[in-house]
Amino acid sequence: TFCPLGPWIETELDPTKLEIQTYVDGEPRRHGNTSEMLYGIPEIIEFASDVWTLLPGDVILTGTPAGLGGFTDGQTVDITIEGIGTLSNPARNRD
Repeated sequence: TFCPLGPWIETELDPTKLEIQTYVDGEPRRHGNTSEMLYGIPEIIEFASDVWTLLPGDVILTGTPAGLGGFTDGQTVDITIEGIGTLSNPARNRD
């Protein structure tokens, strides 16, 4: 599984304080908030726009939160973001 993204992008939320929950096979793995990120959303956008020209529709990926752990082939990973919904994907080996 590589870089799954949802079918839409929500533009009416404050991205600086969103609750994010991750489950693997229905078991809670990680709970956090975007306010806990090492670099805040405005700083990330500022850095990226210093290097690249950002256009409408561009997506900035911020990485995986600490403590998530790995997945094995066939496990189901659910990520729920407050105000957006849940994205559910099966983990797959790269072979």
